[in-house]
Amino acid sequence: MENSSQSDSRELLHITPEWAIPQVVEALKAALDGTGPAMTFGESSRTLVPAQCAIVIPTSGSTGEPKDVALTADALRRSVKASHQFLGAQSGERWSLLLPITHIAGINVLVRAIELGTNPVDMNEVAEYTAIVPTQLHRALHGEEKLLRHLQSAKAVLVGGAASSDTLLEQARKAGINPVTTYGMSEMSGGCIYNNVPLDGVEVRVNADGAIELAGPMQAMGYLNAPKLWNEVTDGKWFITSDGGEIRDGKVFVTGRLDDQINSGGKKISLSVIDNFLHDKFPRQRFASLSLHDKEWGEKLVLVVDGSMDENLIKDAIRLEFGGFAVPKEILFGKEIPLISIGKPDRKKLRELFERIN
Repeated sequence: MENSSQSDSRELLHITPEWAIPQVVEALKAALDGTGPAMTFGESSRTLVPAQCAIVIPTSGSTGEPKDVALTADALRRSVKASHQFLGAQSGERWSLLLPITHIAGINVLVRAIELGTNPVDMNEVAEYTAIVPTQLHRALHGEEKLLRHLQSAKAVLVGGAASSDTLLEQARKAGINPVTTYGMSEMSGGCIYNNVPLDGVEVRVNADGAIELAGPMQAMGYLNAPKLWNEVTDGKWFITSDGGEIRDGKVFVTGRLDDQINSGGKKISLSVIDNFLHDKFPRQRFASLSLHDKEWGEKLVLVVDGSMDENLIKDAIRLEFGGFAVPKEILFGKEIPLISIGKPDRKKLRELFERIN
């Protein structure tokens, strides 16, 4: 895929932060209908892409390995139409853009607005639909009144990018918000499972290793810069995710990432499972767990909390739920949790934080 000739290629337009959203929308329309160059919203060194490629999403994912995800116009449109079918969205209704357009979720908001024949709006205007990450929902429920009112006025609020605790979602409903949880990734043109239900055209299965596999017309063309890696995670139809899951009564439940397990003293600990448990147990706080090298344990679990609270409450809750081996060896309080992409903790930066302190 890297060696496209001029005849089967198209120009790649690099969108920078200086672009105004109306300008981006016009360029996006041209990219989708083929009258303009393809577009990328992040860092990419390439200037040409395959002719059928409309959007390039540079992403490092959870592994940190850079990947240029190539999406066709048809894949994006199929994703958007399936989303609107689930939501019951009608022509003329509006989407508000509350996410960065460097991520597929933000781009999808723009494509959805185009599909409905409207322009994306911001938080200052009423919109029928919007998309956010759990951190934004948490902030709306704990002090950001303007955001709260905006979410309350929407017919549906897509919440994705990271797992949302049941407690957070229930708080949202009690506050008059209609949250719709989404699960997906750039390789599937964004969210493709809403409220645990696959969107129209999406196929899901769980393989022998417990990993969720996905297929559907919204799947990406591949990784422009890493075709070998793409061949490792696909078989021509199914995309193998890094998430463990279960399918019960036709619904898909994500149980945690398979690539974030650490081995501490011979015991396996899932970082995402710890984080999700703490977010559910203490919904007013934000948490991020990570591992550090340790001479005694090999790897040790440490924790960052974005506010202040009784350390023993955290340790006792984890000990009761998982056992003493899962209790963090160190906890840092009052530190802002940096994010990669949208919604996910940047564990590399958090590790650097611990190294500076120690």
